[in-house]
Amino acid sequence: MVRLDKWLQVARVFKTRTQATKACELGRVVVNGQRAKPHRNLALGDRVEIEIGDWTRVLVVRELAERPIAKAEVPRLFEDLSLPRPASDPLARLLRTPPGRREPGAGRPTKRERRELERLRGEDD
Repeated sequence: MVRLDKWLQVARVFKTRTQATKACELGRVVVNGQRAKPHRNLALGDRVEIEIGDWTRVLVVRELAERPIAKAEVPRLFEDLSLPRPASDPLARLLRTPPGRREPGAGRPTKRERRELERLRGEDD
């Protein structure tokens, strides 16, 4: 028997065990149709569904491993039944990026610039 969070890390579904644990606690990992806690023991043939953004990854456990193994050997741990990962939406990516900085002199004047203009025009209060 192997803990779910350890197996998810060894199978390289998540980069760290902490990420795997957090995904389980947030309810993003389902084993055999039930939400799973990170300490749940996996058995051969278990169906593990992981929500990664808008993509659901479906894995069937074929081999149990507690310790990290070579990247080339990882595919033998599970059978991947998931659909291909959807292409990223370029609009969503743009919305996630922070807005660019405004160049000085472009667009509306800043408060400082407005006060300087008022002073030059003689609009002091």
